[in-house]
Amino acid sequence: MKLYFGNMVTTVTTLMILSLVGFVGYSISNRNNINFWGRRSLFVLVYGLVICCFAAARDGLDKTIQYTIDGSCNPGIFSLVSVPNIVGCVGAAIIIIAAIATPIAKSQHMREIWFYVMSSGVMLKIVVMEIARIAVGY
Repeated sequence: MKLYFGNMVTTVTTLMILSLVGFVGYSISNRNNINFWGRRSLFVLVYGLVICCFAAARDGLDKTIQYTIDGSCNPGIFSLVSVPNIVGCVGAAIIIIAAIATPIAKSQHMREIWFYVMSSGVMLKIVVMEIARIAVGY
């Protein structure tokens, strides 16, 4: 439990991740009643970015970057070139592509598909980071 509720940053990050997963799950389960997929995609984009910032602070990504540049501090829990960071970048690329394509899409059906693509990128990042955190033991 300390892994997810050890301090304020980990607790807030955990609760935000759970709420985002719940929002995506609710959206998928009620997809027949949703009329505006662009708004949902915008929410996932903005809220996901906030969660990403919290998760980066939680995992010490800033310390890892500073350690790589000048070695003046201890690194975060993942090295700069590691599977979680690379998969995180791939997930971010998927999210960015979907964020660009969603407003261009002409129909709600296409915006729904782009919502699923964006949500897949978010879930990829969450699953890989959390499995890596458990494996590392932080």
